[in-house]
Amino acid sequence: MTELTYVDLQRPAIGSGEYREVAPGVYWATMPMGGKIEAINVWALRDGENWAVVDTGFRNEESISAWRTMTATLFDGGRPTRIFCTHMHPDHTGLAGWFVAEFGSRLWMSRLEYFVLRMLAADLGKAAPEEAVRFYLSTGFSEASIDRFKSRFGQFAHMLHPLPNAFHALEHGDRVAIGGDEWHVIVGKGHSPEHACLYNPQKKLLISGDQVLPTISSNVSVYPYEPDADPLTLWLASLQRLRELVPNDVMVLPAHGQPFYGLHQRIGHLIGGHERSLTTLAEALEVPMRPADLYSVLFRREITPGLEIMAVGETLAHLACLRARGLASVKYDAQGIQWWSRR
Repeated sequence: MTELTYVDLQRPAIGSGEYREVAPGVYWATMPMGGKIEAINVWALRDGENWAVVDTGFRNEESISAWRTMTATLFDGGRPTRIFCTHMHPDHTGLAGWFVAEFGSRLWMSRLEYFVLRMLAADLGKAAPEEAVRFYLSTGFSEASIDRFKSRFGQFAHMLHPLPNAFHALEHGDRVAIGGDEWHVIVGKGHSPEHACLYNPQKKLLISGDQVLPTISSNVSVYPYEPDADPLTLWLASLQRLRELVPNDVMVLPAHGQPFYGLHQRIGHLIGGHERSLTTLAEALEVPMRPADLYSVLFRREITPGLEIMAVGETLAHLACLRARGLASVKYDAQGIQWWSRR
């Protein structure tokens, strides 16, 4: 892989309210995630006397405190009037409702992301549906794994401030005026339903969210609410389109990691990595296998209990892509278990 060129700025201290100016009127801060991925990058864009915010961090007191600090320092009397969320995952949307309640902001995100977010938030306090239990049993989950899934079902909403009941829908191709700049909305699919990147041709900036990250590949998974989905095919096509629409000389502002140059090289590396994984997976299907039997083929680390949902979702996404290419097929046995084989 051609080495990326990273922007020579020290990362703002996580959850401190500290910020860095990456381009005129565009500021970078970080909010805590508390896991292997330490932080999410959030962006504040000067918008006349006020501000637009892109992504928010999880719902937690440390992030709220950091935003209050930025309100008193960076915003200096202005207020965040628009909150752009690249997609519905809670590290990106966790405080969207807080901004709306605190400042009267308006949430802007793509339509399908908003409604899937509302759907998942509504699972709080509910038992895991039988369709979801059957879905994970069919992949080869053990009873212990099913019990863990049931115990964690509906926890998504705990990471979110109560969501606003109104929003402004973003669509692919939209041109959004922020300050004196025009930002182009580029929608990608696969990592989430309608992930919105924001491209500023004047300043040569791309806020890439999770669509393109500098050191890790975004999770692309099949979930029980859409068991026949083929998200990896959609994600690979979205990366190709992003490479066609955005020139290579932009500064990429990702959701995780350091801002960098080398968008096209990174896209090529991401596509190439998944194509190699697809080839390896197809070769492993000389004998029928369950999705849960294939972790060692796709992943270089042990899949611990906390990673099972993500691992099986990624595995199913690769299998669905192979099936769409006519390279794999699936049969269900009498117990409803999936057995995948090479065609």
